[in-house]
Amino acid sequence: MENRRNFQKLLQKELDLLEKSGKRPTLLLHACCGPCFTIPHEELKDYFDITIIYNNSNIFPQSEYSRRLAELKKYLADLHSDIKVIEFPYDNETYNLDLEPRKDDKEGHERCRICFRKRLKQGFEYAKEHGFEYFGTVMTISRYKNAQDINKIGEELQKDYPTVKWLYADFKKNNGYENSLLIIKKHEMYFQEYCGCKYSYAAYQNKAEKSKN
Repeated sequence: MENRRNFQKLLQKELDLLEKSGKRPTLLLHACCGPCFTIPHEELKDYFDITIIYNNSNIFPQSEYSRRLAELKKYLADLHSDIKVIEFPYDNETYNLDLEPRKDDKEGHERCRICFRKRLKQGFEYAKEHGFEYFGTVMTISRYKNAQDINKIGEELQKDYPTVKWLYADFKKNNGYENSLLIIKKHEMYFQEYCGCKYSYAAYQNKAEKSKN
C-alpha cells in the first residue's frame, strides 16, 4: 500500500522557508468556490501575492457556475481584497467530453481524477504563460476531495512546467474544514449541496427525491 504523505506539513515547511527568505512570490491559486477559498486564503495571504484562477467548466448547470463565482467575488469584496480573479469561458459541453466515458464512476474515483487533471493542467499552462512562480488549488479543503490524488496529479504535471512550483497542501488538516464553516457562517455564504459536475448534480437530485418519498 502506498504511503500517505502529509501534504500540510510540506506546505508549512514551504511557508517557513519563505518566511526566512523574506520573499513574497506570486501564486496562481485555483478556486472552485468561495467557501473552499476561505481557509486557503487565511493560510497563504501573508506569504504570497495571490491571483485566483476560476476555470471550472465542470460545474453544472451554468447558473450554479455563475452563483459560485459571484459568491467568491462577494467574499473578496467583504474582505476588501484586491485579489484578481482570472475567469475562463464556460463550456460545460466540451469539458464533459473527457468525463462522459466514466459517467458511471462513483464520486471520488477515476472520473474525478480526470476532472482534477484537466483543471490543474490548464492552471499550470496559464501560470507558465504569465510568469507565476507557484501554482496550487484550494480543493483539498473539501472532505470529499482526496488530497493524495490532487497532490499526486499536481506533482506529475509540474514536471512539464519546470518554471512553476506546485504548492503542496491539504487544507482540511488541522481542523481546516471545520474552521471554514465558521467563516462561511460569519459571511452568510452560499454553501453548495453537491460537488459541481452534472454527474454529482444528478446524484444529488436523486437523493433529494428519495428523501421526499
